[in-house]
Amino acid sequence: MLARLKELFDPFLAALIATVAAASLLPARGQGTAIVDLAGDAAILLLFFLHGAKLSRSAIVAGLGKWRLHLAVLATSFAAYPLLGLAAGWAARPISPTMAPGLVFLSLLPSTVQSSIAFTSIAGGDVAAAIASASVSNLLGVIVTPLLAAALMGAAGGGGHLGRAILHVGGQLLLPFVAGHLARPWVGGLVDRHKALVFRVDRGSILLLVYAAFSAAVVEGVWRRTDATDLLVALALGIAMLVAVLMLTKAATRLFGWPVADEIVLRFCGSKKSLVSGVPLAAAIFPAAQAGVVLLPVMIFHQVQLMACSVLARRYAIAHERERASG
Repeated sequence: MLARLKELFDPFLAALIATVAAASLLPARGQGTAIVDLAGDAAILLLFFLHGAKLSRSAIVAGLGKWRLHLAVLATSFAAYPLLGLAAGWAARPISPTMAPGLVFLSLLPSTVQSSIAFTSIAGGDVAAAIASASVSNLLGVIVTPLLAAALMGAAGGGGHLGRAILHVGGQLLLPFVAGHLARPWVGGLVDRHKALVFRVDRGSILLLVYAAFSAAVVEGVWRRTDATDLLVALALGIAMLVAVLMLTKAATRLFGWPVADEIVLRFCGSKKSLVSGVPLAAAIFPAAQAGVVLLPVMIFHQVQLMACSVLARRYAIAHERERASG
């Protein structure tokens, strides 16, 4: 039981909690704020450069043939989820108005990459298709998420103009991503050989951005406006959205008559929301003081989806083994 609990708990969550605690006790102020913001901008550039450098063109091409499956994943991430997010935000507003914007923002994020692929592999799904779907979702999310945020939340990067927000996000996220992918012939081998180091840089960048966002939020009094009820509301509505999407994606694959391997891809890639993309996107879209509050539901959902999908992946794997044994 302890071993299974250890597998379900993401150590990165502990690091996130520690970072939020550090920002709450020792937030950046004055000149420190400028230094942290500058370091955060550099972290975003490095993070998305590495994301681009890790992206294998051959793996994407290998999985792009299943275009109906990829469209279903994108429709789930950027159409069905936002509708559920609006419903969750509406339901949260009378009880917890602080969490409502974060729940909507959560629903607008692209799919995860690493965990979606990992769970698809464990469950016995089409890994090449999962790589393609998750990668395309993340690439489109750099543009689609800010557009949806502007349309559904009235967010425009703090500057009040959608065009300025898109340019800001594109300059901070899309350009380094493209630059990293174009540089893959020269740096791809290095990135592939040092995956553990790249993983630590990846996670370290996210922790720095979380510290910067929560420092600004703490200075603005986020914990005076947030209590345990807010966190429970974010947890309950996040679980409700995840369950609804998992049921919807299963029903859709049965309706289309798709094989189990494709069902696994749609359920895992379509149901997941990327914290790795969500943190820099929130930092680029929202004013600094608001980004920390918006990220609270995203961080809560991060652990919920890992636990739920871990259990689901094992069920698929067990069913697959039983089918092979009986066949």
